[in-house]
Amino acid sequence: RYRGLTLVLTFLCYTSYHLSRKPISIIKSQLHPNCSALGPNPHNDSNSSAWCSWAPFDGDNYNELFGALDNAFLVAYAIGMFISGIFGERLPLRYYLSAGMVVSGLFTALFGLGYFWNIHVLWYFIIMQVCNGLVQTTGWPSVVTCVGNWFGKGKRGFIMGIWNSHSSVGNILGSLIAGIWVSSAWGFSFVVPGIIIAVMGIICFFFLVEYPEDVGCSPPMHHVRVTSKEKDPEAVTSNEGPLRVSGQSSGDDSNSTKEPAEKPEAISFLGALKIPGVVEFSLCLLFAKLVSYTFLYWLPLYIVNVAHFGAKEAGDLSTLFDVGGIFGGILAGLISDYTGGRATTCCVMLVIAAPMLFLYNHVGQNGIGTSVAMLIICGALVNGPYALITTAVSADLGTHESLKGNSRALSTVTAIIDGTGSVGAALGPLLAGLISPTGWNNVFYMLIAADVLACLLLARVVVKEVRGWCGCMVRKRGSSVQLTESVLDGK
Repeated sequence: RYRGLTLVLTFLCYTSYHLSRKPISIIKSQLHPNCSALGPNPHNDSNSSAWCSWAPFDGDNYNELFGALDNAFLVAYAIGMFISGIFGERLPLRYYLSAGMVVSGLFTALFGLGYFWNIHVLWYFIIMQVCNGLVQTTGWPSVVTCVGNWFGKGKRGFIMGIWNSHSSVGNILGSLIAGIWVSSAWGFSFVVPGIIIAVMGIICFFFLVEYPEDVGCSPPMHHVRVTSKEKDPEAVTSNEGPLRVSGQSSGDDSNSTKEPAEKPEAISFLGALKIPGVVEFSLCLLFAKLVSYTFLYWLPLYIVNVAHFGAKEAGDLSTLFDVGGIFGGILAGLISDYTGGRATTCCVMLVIAAPMLFLYNHVGQNGIGTSVAMLIICGALVNGPYALITTAVSADLGTHESLKGNSRALSTVTAIIDGTGSVGAALGPLLAGLISPTGWNNVFYMLIAADVLACLLLARVVVKEVRGWCGCMVRKRGSSVQLTESVLDGK
């Protein structure tokens, strides 16, 4: 029950994070609308083409100003993420997450209050975006750490693959909520999501359980391999529930309750970097997230320009990329759980994604059916590795065997990996804006190159996994040969 509560609560928490980020992309059309469609300028001033726009976004450079808003959030988020994980390991996680959500709700609402306070200064909106980007870094390391504390490695990929759909759910809900007031009073498009995330922060404060030991439950087994005669450690946690405190408890059980109480010291930033695989997966995520966020910010415009759909139809089609991402995250989690090869799963999906991106650019707009199919496939292949690295891989590395039982690295490792990926998230849309005037083909060549680089950066880890599989096969073959020889000797 506690594990289910943790999944649901962290799912809703991070859904509210994404719900509060989405309105900025929705209200851009209202900050600089097509004023000529609304009739003549009632004010009769010289700026007749943008009389209905919201200053300071009423000039010809409004696209650059919108880009400044986006990058203000993304750059602040990327920088803050490296710091956030360090604080997350040293502060009570429940307090840290709850306070971050409440303060994030405040800055989100303050952005919207600029409408009611009639603020037309660019720096006000930039500062709100920077502050919100910094504060929102409290979310991802905290929720991943909570889920990692409750679920062992065996089922982590599949569970986190489903759980990771909170991003898409939050984006959809954020679009729907912002759309209600976008044409009437766009300030509410930020105030209401701000209230929602703040309320979720208060709920999190009262109900979130950080560690199984806090409620007397046995912790999951992260590394111990059980034999067929032993119980599944996941089943032990969920079925047996609280640890027995009577005299019938075994010595192992008593030790397991004492060990978490020792509270080992949190790992340092450099110590987290030394964990095998952290650097490789962080750099891989940089390029994988670059591709994903370029699609997030530029896909609707690409569909409008290339397929010549209307703005609404392009927006609806672009959501299919997120739908594919949900399936891709679940599929990547299932495959990696079954094979035990997180890096290999990511690498294979990235290898297949490169030609699919090329095909989508050249044949993906030949009919609505082809476009739908290609968007779902590309979304699955691009977002699948991205989802796997930011969830299951981060949790695996945060509880790595080299830590010798010290699990207080989850938040720092998650922050390093996602922080590095956020650098790519900021670079991708920026590069797309610089390259797109030369043609959309060049944008896709950039995305394919980033995809290939992401794959190459995992080569060392993939080789290690393949060697591990080969070693297991050799050991199994040797044991079967010994069994056969012993049977023949017996005869």
